[in-house]
Amino acid sequence: MARPAKFCREEAVEKVMQTMWRDGYEACSVKAMSEMLGITRSSFYNAFGNREALFGEAFERYCARSPMRQLEQLGPDTPVLPIVTASFKQICGSLANDPLARGCLGTNCTAELVGVNEDLGPVVEQYMAQMVARLERVLTLAAQRGEIDRGEDPDRLRELARALQTLVFGLSLQSKLVRDEEALWQSARLTLEGLGLYADPAPASVMPA
Repeated sequence: MARPAKFCREEAVEKVMQTMWRDGYEACSVKAMSEMLGITRSSFYNAFGNREALFGEAFERYCARSPMRQLEQLGPDTPVLPIVTASFKQICGSLANDPLARGCLGTNCTAELVGVNEDLGPVVEQYMAQMVARLERVLTLAAQRGEIDRGEDPDRLRELARALQTLVFGLSLQSKLVRDEEALWQSARLTLEGLGLYADPAPASVMPA
């Protein structure tokens, strides 16, 4: 009979996510993670398969909590730009109030793994491509609702989506040096205004759940 697991899997993935976020993927060897979780290497492989699979779970857990995910829940009559603005304001707050100044895990993994790790680099790269596609869909909705001008360039909305992704990257790195939420927000606001994507942030009562 198989031995019962001595740990809660959900709690284990959460702990691994927090550790990878703080220390980076390469610092989290199977040995280090097994010791942190209080299990043997054999139990680690039985529970998670391998280190790459566990990274995928931890990374997805982090991404699911991103303020940007609320953009997927816009109602048919919900103004888009106030939600976009509120999402970036929330990002600034999360980054500034992290006592460990870890920045964004997605940004960190892009720098550490893309073009370096042949197994996980493509995983992170695919997520980042999905992020751009998700932002482009949101901006397309804003254009359809008359909140922004699509312009004559067929690639304009995709370029704006990439600019928003670049803003996320920049805020993540800046937050390691600038720990003041208002200072981060002013940088983000100036960028959003320059892109023509700023609107007064939506109050919490109308934010998507």
